[in-house]
Amino acid sequence: MNQLISAFTLFLSLLVEAIPFLLMGVLLSGALLVFVDERKLIELLPKNPLLGAFAGSVLGFMFPVCECGNVPVARRLISQGAPISVAVSFLLAAPTINPIVIWATWTAFRDQPEIVVLRVVLSLAIAIIVSMVFSTQKDLSAILQPNIALALPAPKVKAGAVPVGTFFLGEDRSQPLSLAGYNSSRSQSVSQKPLSDRLNMLLDNTLAEMRELGAILILGSAIAAVIQVWVPRDIILSLGQGQVSSIVAMMILAAIVSICSTVDAFFALSFAATFTSGSLLAFLVFGPTIDLKAIGLILTIFQRKAVIYMFLLTALLTFLSCLFINFQING
Repeated sequence: MNQLISAFTLFLSLLVEAIPFLLMGVLLSGALLVFVDERKLIELLPKNPLLGAFAGSVLGFMFPVCECGNVPVARRLISQGAPISVAVSFLLAAPTINPIVIWATWTAFRDQPEIVVLRVVLSLAIAIIVSMVFSTQKDLSAILQPNIALALPAPKVKAGAVPVGTFFLGEDRSQPLSLAGYNSSRSQSVSQKPLSDRLNMLLDNTLAEMRELGAILILGSAIAAVIQVWVPRDIILSLGQGQVSSIVAMMILAAIVSICSTVDAFFALSFAATFTSGSLLAFLVFGPTIDLKAIGLILTIFQRKAVIYMFLLTALLTFLSCLFINFQING
């Protein structure tokens, strides 16, 4: 009975922590829909995949949302025709590279400023690498959910492109996606509507996305709460002394506890005395990218195989970089 009460308490705390940021992301998504001229936005985005990945990574400073609020914004960027490298890098980096999270991390680790710097650097590097991999995808409809891929045109592939697994080398992904007139006509009609109509559209869009994403957030938070209660934390803590095991333990812990990136630094600080620096960074870098409540939200954008591919690649890059830091610091 006590375990059920604890699980329910954790479930409510996750929701209370996450819903404001999800709402912020949904409102930003709706603002993009109603108030931003999609054609001008696409024109401002870099057409080069590498520059687009970097631009998407630093968009968190303009849209300071955590891993609960970045999904609706990333969905809207894709539907507007933004390059996939911009959307993926924003999805992975925005929960960490934004002023709110950086300030919170500095507050928690002001005696270890290297943790703050390395968190930003690693998050930026990993987001750019993963988004560059996704920018080579031949057919975006193969990785996007059908309702999002519906408006996408057939991809154009250069002559002589060489297939490599599900990805292609030699494909020209430097141009932003064209939504075949669907979004452009909708954008034009929206921009011509009076302010009162656009505010009503913003309200309708907010309610619709909160119903869809909120239901998934509730399910993910419930799963996270149950696992936190029934998996003994001592099992994970006992692994915290090794160079390798500590990183793996903190990555697993980050996925299980599903703490919002705006407060995760304070949680990680409680392990600073017993865990290695690399493992603390693994928690701070990997946690905002993959946790139980975020998986369901990201599945509203990408298909399951693409999400698995994204998270495995992110996990590998996080593990290797944090392992290198451990050996550099601790010899």
